[in-house]
Amino acid sequence: MAASMAGRSVSAGALMRVAGGSLWRGPGSCRLDPRRAVALLPVSSRGFRSTGPCPAEVEKRPPDREPPSGDLVNVVFVDRSGQRVPVSGRVGEDVMRLAQRHGIDLEGACEASLACSTCHIYVSEEHLAILSPPEEREDDMLDMAPQLQENSRLGCQIILTKELEGAEFTLPKVTRNFYVDGHVPKPH
Repeated sequence: MAASMAGRSVSAGALMRVAGGSLWRGPGSCRLDPRRAVALLPVSSRGFRSTGPCPAEVEKRPPDREPPSGDLVNVVFVDRSGQRVPVSGRVGEDVMRLAQRHGIDLEGACEASLACSTCHIYVSEEHLAILSPPEEREDDMLDMAPQLQENSRLGCQIILTKELEGAEFTLPKVTRNFYVDGHVPKPH
């Protein structure tokens, strides 16, 4: 009987009712054939519950779309070849997604969950003091970044503000990317 009930949710009380209120003592003691009893049992379905969206996901925006309205901030990315790429972003957008939206080669493998250092950048000295110091989790991830410097930060943790107008974000010459074989991550 147990094998024929696999995949069904049945309570002990329902089994007792099918068995006629008595315990099943072996073959022939039950008033109802146990193989047919399963078909008579009420089947209850289990639903899925969610505790709601992850707090980190609530404020995420798809990087391929413009962020919500707000003041524009002009910054400059310096890519690995030394080319300066001026871009505009909106207040409240993170630097990693801004770079990805403008085709700058800044990976962000963990999608801003502080689980990697692939969005490691150098912040211009005059704008570094404007930023709040990195939290412990960011510091831990920065320890894995190659060519760490005093002005190293993770792009996913830098949120644009009007005070960052004119900031320069330089990509290190070497990075520890998770993607291989020329794969280019596409933001969701």
